[in-house]
Amino acid sequence: MEDLIFLVFLLHHWLHMTELKNWLNSINQSKKNLIDEDPSLEKEYSPYIVNRIYSGHLDSIMFANEMNMNHSLPKKMQYDFFINILRVKKRFSPWLRKDEIKDLDYVKRYYGYSNEKAKQALKILTNEQLNFIRSKFETGGRR
Repeated sequence: MEDLIFLVFLLHHWLHMTELKNWLNSINQSKKNLIDEDPSLEKEYSPYIVNRIYSGHLDSIMFANEMNMNHSLPKKMQYDFFINILRVKKRFSPWLRKDEIKDLDYVKRYYGYSNEKAKQALKILTNEQLNFIRSKFETGGRR
């Protein structure tokens, strides 16, 4: 659910005039304050997405955490914090997302387990048992 919310925020942000890459480039590289140049851009800044991105880097995780704890600050203040506190550096990394675990959904449905219990069960189930569980959910038809 959290990943879906994140993707919706990302899509919403992508559709706007000022793209996410422009915000990140201004914080990471140019140090050119976009909101000072055009105050109407403040409403387009997405603190949630920016905090999530910076939480994936060792040199900025503590700053992202600080902004998460102070999420009620105005957007401009949060943006100014990042633009002034982070050193110029290229910060590129893949999006943080949970790895999809093969057969997790089958085990959850078959036993009625939560994610955590299903992960534990996957560690002890044999391939034969997993094949049996998968077979219970085959609906026929073409593959």
